[in-house]
Amino acid sequence: MPWWSWILIWIALSALSLLFVVFLGFRLWRGASALMRTFSDVSAERATYWDESLERATVQHVTEPRNVVPGAAVFATPEEMKHDYLAAKEERRFARLQRRVARRKERGQLQSLRDIEALQDVG
Repeated sequence: MPWWSWILIWIALSALSLLFVVFLGFRLWRGASALMRTFSDVSAERATYWDESLERATVQHVTEPRNVVPGAAVFATPEEMKHDYLAAKEERRFARLQRRVARRKERGQLQSLRDIEALQDVG
């Protein structure tokens, strides 16, 4: 075999390997762009879902305005502090109950008898 045939073989092998690398790069680019499109669609969908869920989560809980002065706990008696703590705890429990009932009603789920009775007891 003449010496120039080896040069032609190596040039052909180099060209084919370069062509294969370009092909792999093109496939990688198409896959990455498809992934980014999907990520963009999903993130937009999740953003709208998050906004809707935040709107649904804001339940109007009507209570009397709290008239707690910052630093009042220093001069309050332990009985007053216990009363304030238990009142705030009951307020948070009732707010959770209202959110749970509203969420189940929105989803069309059955309500818990315990929740219905608790809401009837309150008013």
